[in-house]
Formats: sequence, structure tokens, C-alpha cells
Amino acid sequence: MSVGKRATGGFQPLAEINVTPLVDVMLVLLIIFMVTAPMMAAGMKVDLPQAHSAKPLNPKEPVVITIAKGGKLMLNADEVPLDRLVDAVRAKVNGDLAHVIHLRGDKDAAIGDMVALMDRLSSHGLTHIAILSKREAPAKEAKGAGK
Repeated sequence: MSVGKRATGGFQPLAEINVTPLVDVMLVLLIIFMVTAPMMAAGMKVDLPQAHSAKPLNPKEPVVITIAKGGKLMLNADEVPLDRLVDAVRAKVNGDLAHVIHLRGDKDAAIGDMVALMDRLSSHGLTHIAILSKREAPAKEAKGAGK
């Protein structure tokens, strides 16, 4: 910190920020990250062969079955009766039994209806079923709970 002369004869400190140490630290960190970044790359480098007849993969549209509180079933956006559900799902997955089926159920739907639906699908070879849920933010701790 430097001091300067005041017009009245006293001394007053000069408030100046010295950014040189900050710049030095940032440059050192930049060099460290530049040196270590190539070492952090996972995997092995390979030279991939060219395939002239290769086509890009189309992402699979998910098959979503929704069961409502009253037992009403929806396949994607279409309402489907329970007796025709398996055939409709098979038509959507085009015979791919490894295709994942997303099962959404209302929180007030009977668990028995969901289990029966999963049993019906798995008995027909559709065993890759994922149950979807809504993720909620974690509850905040109550302030002053321990007081």
C-alpha cells in the first residue's frame, strides 16, 4: 500500500488494486489445465475404417404406456383397450423385443392394475419395461428445527 501527500500536509493511503498477482495465478492455472487436458481424455485412439454403405441410425421413438386412475390405457397419444394393448405395442416396436417400453402410471392408479399390465406385457415377451416417475426437488430443511 502506498501513501500520497495530501494538500493539507497529512498523508492519505492510496487504494489501488494490484492485479499482477491475479494475472500470474490465472496464467499458471491456464498452463496447468492445457497440459493436463489431453491426459484426461478417456479411451484409446484408433483410426476408424471407412464404410461407404453405412447409414446413420435413426433414434427409436419411445413406446409410452400410460395408465390412468380409472384403469384407462393410452399408448403414446392413442387410447387402447387392454385386450388390444399387446398387439398395438408389438406393432409399435416392429418385432424388436429388446425395445424399452416406458410405463407411466397415475399416482392414484391401483398398483394391481400396473402389475397386471406389466405381467401381460412380459408374458408376451415384452420384458424391457421402465417405470417412469416425476423427480421432485429435495425438500429444504426446516429452519430452526433443532432449537
